[in-house]
Amino acid sequence: MVINLLKYSLIFIVSVLLQVLIFNNILIFRVIAPFFYILFILLLPFDTPRALLLFLSFMLGFSLDIFTNTIGVHASASLLIGFIRPGVLQLISSRETLESVTAPRVKNMGFWWFVGYTSFLVIIHHLFLFFIEAFTFEGFLITLLRVILSSILTVVIIVLSQFLIFRK
Repeated sequence: MVINLLKYSLIFIVSVLLQVLIFNNILIFRVIAPFFYILFILLLPFDTPRALLLFLSFMLGFSLDIFTNTIGVHASASLLIGFIRPGVLQLISSRETLESVTAPRVKNMGFWWFVGYTSFLVIIHHLFLFFIEAFTFEGFLITLLRVILSSILTVVIIVLSQFLIFRK
């Protein structure tokens, strides 16, 4: 229990620091921006109580909002994926799988399962984040392009992190 608390606290801190210090400084073609910090929400154990999941999701986004001065944009997007995560897990996994495996990792669930799970939540996060950030449908196509390209880059970085950090 204490080891898990320390491990997830470290993942929280490292994901926020990596986002603020490295990934916020990456902007490809003034359109594509990776949002690595949501890895923390994706990696939380399956049996995380819903209230704790929502609290941690909000705190993650709020921490990023403090560093980037975005006034709730990241907090609301993170809270949204924290809210829908249990439903997504029930849709794409069987009850037996969720009870037998402790956390969503490539090595636990398989490569394609993890890519699908990550892609769905990243796309939802990015749709909400970019359209709230734009706060208009005037540039709908460019915002949609930002969502698609940033989602692809974010998913690639998150999946690569699985192979770099969580080796067998």
